[in-house]
Amino acid sequence: MPTFKRRLVRERVLQALYAYEMSKEPITDVITNVLSELKSSYDDFEFAKKLINEVIQHEEEIEKIIKNKVAHWEYNRIAYIDRILLRMGVCEMLYFPEIPPKVTINESIEIAKNFSTDQSGKFINGILDALLEDFKNSKMLNKSGRGLIEDSQPTETSQTRKRPSSGK
Repeated sequence: MPTFKRRLVRERVLQALYAYEMSKEPITDVITNVLSELKSSYDDFEFAKKLINEVIQHEEEIEKIIKNKVAHWEYNRIAYIDRILLRMGVCEMLYFPEIPPKVTINESIEIAKNFSTDQSGKFINGILDALLEDFKNSKMLNKSGRGLIEDSQPTETSQTRKRPSSGK
């Protein structure tokens, strides 16, 4: 299975957030050290920086959202990498309107399979998928455009449109 370029960028973001939390170094130093290989691609480097900064900026809000969803788990016992991946996933769903939520979820699952426990992919999938439904129901998602939000419910016009009578 090929590894997509954006996935590699997300993996570096995971590593940077982990390094930041473990080292307590300034985030600018962590970004310089961990993301140095991405500097050759402006778009990748800027996406990584933005994701890191948004996760940190909205950490309190994101943590609250995740903790509410995993209320029946002891939060501190969730694998540390899984917690970071959940933060990244929630952040992408809420603050990156150009990224389809299903892409975010799938990327998070694949990264979890490589960087965390055997059960992490299923766990992350379950939590992010449930949060996606919550975000849709509460109208928290700021996604628009083709492929960004799949609407499985029929639209009002297709429900109310009458079929032409056959004349019989």
